[in-house]
Amino acid sequence: MVPSSGSMKFLFSVYCLCCSLALAVTFSLIKSKHNDTGSKLYPTHPEDNATSLADPCSPEGFDAVTLDDKGLMHYFRGHYVWKGFRTPAAFINATWPEIEGPIDAAFRIHHKNQPEAHERMYLFKDDLVWAYYEGKLVAGFPRRIREEFPGVPGHLDSAVECPSGECKSDTVLFFKEGSVYVYVLGETPAVKKRAWPLPQSCSAAVRWLEKYYCFHGVNFTRFTPVSFEIPLGYPLDTRDYFIHCPGRGHGFETRRNYTFLSVKDRCSNRSFDAFSSDDSGRTYAFRGSYFFRTDSKRDGWHAWLLSHNWKELKGKIDAAFSWENKMYFIQGSQVTIFLSDQFYTLVQGYPHPSQEELGIGELDAAFTCPHSSQLYVIKGNKIQMVDLKLSPRAPEQEKVIVHVHVDGAMCNTEGVHIFSGPFFYRYTDVASLLSAKELPEAHRISTEIMECTQ
Repeated sequence: MVPSSGSMKFLFSVYCLCCSLALAVTFSLIKSKHNDTGSKLYPTHPEDNATSLADPCSPEGFDAVTLDDKGLMHYFRGHYVWKGFRTPAAFINATWPEIEGPIDAAFRIHHKNQPEAHERMYLFKDDLVWAYYEGKLVAGFPRRIREEFPGVPGHLDSAVECPSGECKSDTVLFFKEGSVYVYVLGETPAVKKRAWPLPQSCSAAVRWLEKYYCFHGVNFTRFTPVSFEIPLGYPLDTRDYFIHCPGRGHGFETRRNYTFLSVKDRCSNRSFDAFSSDDSGRTYAFRGSYFFRTDSKRDGWHAWLLSHNWKELKGKIDAAFSWENKMYFIQGSQVTIFLSDQFYTLVQGYPHPSQEELGIGELDAAFTCPHSSQLYVIKGNKIQMVDLKLSPRAPEQEKVIVHVHVDGAMCNTEGVHIFSGPFFYRYTDVASLLSAKELPEAHRISTEIMECTQ
């Protein structure tokens, strides 16, 4: 029997009413914050049919985003959390039974001067803070926020850590309404209040691979943590970058270009142009106009344009090295120097001719060892040493090494590394490199440094 037009209209009206009620429930779950000050071990969860809350690709945005001490990204919304970029939603208190969502803010602390606190994961709700390490609640928590972070208000919008070298000292940025509470760990008084430049506060914030992101709704904006400078091109949609959503993503056109893609693919076995490591352990691999941070592999991988870290730097790098809190880049016959204090700032007047600055011409590779002023430059199978403390600088006599071709070189606490094609060779120190009569064992860059399967 075919329903009458009146019956059809009635059924359609009921359907619309149900949809409206479902949307209203979803909206209230996202926007409301519970005012209870204690935790409930077994809370009553929201109805499972609030499907948009459990869908990371829905447009509500997130309450908090942070990495844990294993480098796994967590996205919080309502009573739910997603662990990683592709996992299904789980209830927050299934992992952290001491706290019921929704939460206000979260971050992973960077506090090298207090090893017992370093890399704890902090979760904030109302006026309380919980601290976790290796998935377990730290003794003495939850605590009042004002007790753990004096001068920081409750009911936060978001928070993000800022390690020394990116901020002047290990710092936490707390966002509330139009203000940022800059909390410098270990200082008294610790808090300085600053204005946030965007009209919207950050509903969530996260640091990932030296980059800082402010989320507002479904969009995000990248910013620098010291100046709050925002690059052009933002905001962008979170669903195209931070989470896996069917039919979405960025870079579709470039994915068709294999040559371009292989430059950005750390596992492509293309040779790298240079490697560098500084006294703090920051290690970079350079290829074309891109770089990888290799010492933070626990937190993931990404190929970044050089200009993301070194704004004025463009083109291929021939060599890179660090000395006295400065990073040197050699491109052809020019050298460019950046201060490494709080991110990277171009030293005024650079680039300079490398012959005037270092007493050397074009080269294949260069490296310094930790806390040493001795710069070693390689061209072909010849190596020379330049003492950076001298003025004027001049290279010492050439010496022959067993390598006939060198793409890059680096020295860190593990020794001297010589890179050639898809392989690298490790020496215990410079003396071992100079005295070698034959090549040592070859190691694959892709598997041993870039964490590829082959």
